Amino acid sequence: MMNIVLTNDDGVNAPGINILRESLREIANVVVVAPLTERSTTGHTLTLDTTLRLQEISEDVYGCSGFPADCSLMAIGHLFKNQDTKYFGKKIDMVISGINRGANLGQDVFYSGTVAAAREAAFHGIPSIAVSSCMDFRNPDKNDQHYYSASNFIKTLVQSNVSKVIPPMTLLNVNVPWSNEAEILGTRVTKTGLRKYSQDIEERIDFRGRKYYWIGGIYKGFEDFSDSDCQAVEDKMISIAPVKLCDYGRSQMELMESLKGFLQEVFPR
Repeated sequence: MMNIVLTNDDGVNAPGINILRESLREIANVVVVAPLTERSTTGHTLTLDTTLRLQEISEDVYGCSGFPADCSLMAIGHLFKNQDTKYFGKKIDMVISGINRGANLGQDVFYSGTVAAAREAAFHGIPSIAVSSCMDFRNPDKNDQHYYSASNFIKTLVQSNVSKVIPPMTLLNVNVPWSNEAEILGTRVTKTGLRKYSQDIEERIDFRGRKYYWIGGIYKGFEDFSDSDCQAVEDKMISIAPVKLCDYGRSQMELMESLKGFLQEVFPR
């Protein structure tokens, strides 16, 4: 069985990661290393100036005091490398980050802790996927059953050996509509799009009369261009965007065409 590390930025107790864990445990050995607290929108932060703590929550589930990229490194550089752990000598076959609560579309990939955790694994030569369920926070439907649409999709990808088609220094950024599986219309290989946000900074006054601020940008839609991840989710399609981390190897177009061929075999509809 494959050895899969799961991580996220919503925290080790978030429903998305635990639903994905239960699904993947049917087909793989799964180890969870995720932040002890929510670390959303922390980007590719690494903890270099203070200590890290690792807490065993339950069997094969660990909470880390650091950030999502720290969690990937903790699995790669400690749990699977330290001869005093039960994982020593085993190979990490994949790192999957998610299931995130909310979309990671367009330029979100540069802010996202979810994507950063997958990116850190890719830097170390491990096939990696970031996966998000695209809840609309403006009109939140809090039905956690929608996570199963994403978890079942990822399970099928893993069973179909998706790790073999992810090139070095590339990750897959998967965004799944926040819907029941029956309402999703298919899959689409996409490019990273561009979302539009207002630049509002909200000023408030605290109880001592001092000013403080919230970054309060409002989502205002996305740029309209073909094959964007934003448009795919809008069309009730699962977006699979290959994200290159270095400018060598196959071109973006070649990556997309290769991935389209793979998905047509796995999901022929």
